[in-house]
Amino acid sequence: MTRILHLSDTHVTGSGLDMDGVDAVAALDAILRDARHVPGLDAVVVSGDIADDGSTEGCLAVLERVGAFAAERGIPHIYSTGNHDTRGPFREVLGSGHLDADGSDRGRLLDPESDLCASVSYLGELRVVTVDSLVPGKTHGFLDEAQLARLAAELATPTRDGTVLVLHHPPLHLASLPWVADVVLHNISALGRVVRSSDVRAILAGHLHFQVSGFLAGIPVWVTPGVVTRIDTTAPPHLVRGVLGAGASVVDLADPASPTFHVITARDPRAGEQVYVYDPVSGEDTLEPL
Repeated sequence: MTRILHLSDTHVTGSGLDMDGVDAVAALDAILRDARHVPGLDAVVVSGDIADDGSTEGCLAVLERVGAFAAERGIPHIYSTGNHDTRGPFREVLGSGHLDADGSDRGRLLDPESDLCASVSYLGELRVVTVDSLVPGKTHGFLDEAQLARLAAELATPTRDGTVLVLHHPPLHLASLPWVADVVLHNISALGRVVRSSDVRAILAGHLHFQVSGFLAGIPVWVTPGVVTRIDTTAPPHLVRGVLGAGASVVDLADPASPTFHVITARDPRAGEQVYVYDPVSGEDTLEPL
């Protein structure tokens, strides 16, 4: 069995606070503290939005904490880019995004000639591929034809235990939440054509700050909750309500019936406390009673 601790959306900055004034460092420390009792972990995956301001300092702060957690367990830690990240600082601090327990780079870039942060490494016979869905200056994600072609070439050779694909922007549609369509991966069907009939066993994503699952070309897609805040989907569907409460997931790949996913949450007496309510249409915070 391979067991992965799946984090996303740490949103750390040089100051430690995210753009909403939440102590992102404290949120990351809390979920890592409470994840210390999860047994049998083989890797930690952080699926994007490492640094809220895209800074080197933000990446370093996350690396320090996640790296220490991984080093204590002797396991790799793997990162992908999100819309808040900047490729230069990401590559400067995290290299390929695939690091060994001692911090050394264990990944192979899918396209060494580009600035994309897309890489591959192995957990035993399980292949882990991170792709770069970042569109600079935009909230949504996109994978261009060149990156998709390189991913297809990588997946053309199957591995014994299959592949886990990691990206920030979920390749999912959520009809019940209309604002989601604007922020997820925008060429979902193109990725679906690449992974269909491949050995990909699970697709791990973040970005939405709440947990949700679905399928792409018959492959399970899992979106883990955010670390820094979570989105409370009991708000009116046209609004986005952020609340306190760090979360993560444990992903198990054990047999043909796998994967399985379960959510863990940090113990926090302020969990559920509202941070913001945002109207995506107007682009403004709202004081609408909820």
